[in-house]
Amino acid sequence: MTGHAMFDDVLHRWFTPSAPYVRARWIWLRALGLIFFSAFYSLLFQIHGLIGPNGILPAREYLPALRQFAGAKAYWLAPTLLWIDAGDRMLDVIIWLGIAASVALVVNFFPRVAIAVAGICFLSFIGAAQDFASYQSDGMLLEAALLSLFLGHKNKPPTRAAVFMLQWEWFRIYFESGVVKILSGETQWRNLTAMDKYYENGPLPTWIGWHVQQWPHGFHAFTAAFTLIVELLVAWLLFFPKKSKLIAFWITTPLQIGIILTANYAFLNYLVLALGVWLLRDAAPRPDGLKPVLHQAFILPVLFITTVASFMFPNFPTVTLLEPFRVANSYGLFAIMTRERYEIEFQGTRDGTTWIAYPFRYKPQDPRKAPGIYAPYQPRFEWNLWFASLGTWESNRWVLNTEARLLENEPSVLRLFASNPFAGAPPTTVRAVQWRYWFTTREERRRTGAWWRRELVGDYAPALTRPGAP
Repeated sequence: MTGHAMFDDVLHRWFTPSAPYVRARWIWLRALGLIFFSAFYSLLFQIHGLIGPNGILPAREYLPALRQFAGAKAYWLAPTLLWIDAGDRMLDVIIWLGIAASVALVVNFFPRVAIAVAGICFLSFIGAAQDFASYQSDGMLLEAALLSLFLGHKNKPPTRAAVFMLQWEWFRIYFESGVVKILSGETQWRNLTAMDKYYENGPLPTWIGWHVQQWPHGFHAFTAAFTLIVELLVAWLLFFPKKSKLIAFWITTPLQIGIILTANYAFLNYLVLALGVWLLRDAAPRPDGLKPVLHQAFILPVLFITTVASFMFPNFPTVTLLEPFRVANSYGLFAIMTRERYEIEFQGTRDGTTWIAYPFRYKPQDPRKAPGIYAPYQPRFEWNLWFASLGTWESNRWVLNTEARLLENEPSVLRLFASNPFAGAPPTTVRAVQWRYWFTTREERRRTGAWWRRELVGDYAPALTRPGAP
């Protein structure tokens, strides 16, 4: 076979609409719409407090500073519609447009247009959100959205290449997560103790996770080994015949459901769960006479090469070029397991003696309040506080910004909390303290009714006092 004939064969095999995944596409696009809806719905109540003009990290200040530092390159480094305007009204526009596009995708109304609009609106938040957009799940969603644009018209099957790229994302999430667990040298994965305190130490535990953690070490050792087997071995069944893909689907689907029930990782596990439908072929007819989709033959191989390079060669040119758009990512979840749980709590005072805590909506705080199930809703402020608790305030200076906004009784930031204990008048001083938390045992819970026990560690960050306060 000549080189031209081989190229023609590859072109027709991979880029002609013929893949038997019509039903999977139908399910996937509706799942993608619901996931986008959950992301925008979450931001509806948070975006002003996070990056609004009076928020914790105002985009209106960040974007001009970036432009001053990077010049015209700033527009590429921060791809966002908020360059037009970063005021509250524009924030509302991108959120409501994103919600409308999500609903349109769910009901199959101009699906490719809906994906593009939802993706651009979500990227507009991510591009300006700074510390509040540092999650792998954000990249997973943006990558999945871009790849979904290539799934073709609803009256034609998708191409094999378009389907494979979504399968490839599914594979990389699992396999790369397994690889980083091994390469990290984390002893808890080596000795199978990684799951012993996992349910207690994640960002937002659930009450089901409390019960599961009470189970014996043998169960947790089994789940640690099972996780490694799934990520490093089972994921490879994707590349074997149809029945092997079915086995992978029926193994990974209960795993994702179990994670959803025992932890709140926003839309991450819902997205991975939905990507699993691409393991399910159907018997869709393959229409004759269709031509290869030529733009896919150029774009999808570039994306494939970039995703390979992003894990192995992070300075590869296309990796660096596409990094701000988060559409060709490397993944690696739980390489290092958190050994202790710390929580940051904001407290205010008017007299310098009596300190009153600002109540959180979702984070552990009151030891007697049961951990809830909130995902796919993602309270980014509270998530970030969990990550900040693992480091220092110098590395998380937005914690001081939060203190400053609380001193002002800033409404948009206060909406990130369950209530305002200083509604009548702002406090004179605000501080951030740190607690250490543990799940209670069954016996402690029977005796005290508490889900948690906690111990005050001390100040986390310097206290701020309102100028002119007595």
